[in-house]
Amino acid sequence: MKNLFGLLVIIVLVLGCSNYKNKEELKNEILQTEKDFALMTKEKGITEAFYFFADENAVIKRGNDSLIFGKENIKDYYQKKNYQNTVVTWSPDFIEVSNYGDLAYTYGKFTWKVKTEKGDTAKYNGVFHTVWKKQKDNSWKYVWD
Repeated sequence: MKNLFGLLVIIVLVLGCSNYKNKEELKNEILQTEKDFALMTKEKGITEAFYFFADENAVIKRGNDSLIFGKENIKDYYQKKNYQNTVVTWSPDFIEVSNYGDLAYTYGKFTWKVKTEKGDTAKYNGVFHTVWKKQKDNSWKYVWD
């Protein structure tokens, strides 16, 4: 009985230590996902990137505290707005992953640069907060942005 208890303690300790390592690896996955997301906005456009990285039930918060619910509605929102002359950049300042490794969140600073009809560039700075959910295929999609 003592040997079984000792074995269980060792297993718990090993799993506990490996969770820390896995958590760091997961943080790196989230950082890479954020980088891929930002790169896609540059290469394929804002609409395509926000659609691709959205979970089916994602929600985004936009101006005037409005919420857009669902991946398809997010795509429609970005298609209706004129984002062809818009560039968005961001980088997370902080990343945390849940103990189970299925949820994560990031926050940091963003900048939107919009070309006006006059040809000027308007610049908007702010802070973002994104919640990420691990998918069945092990990819990460945002559920809140």
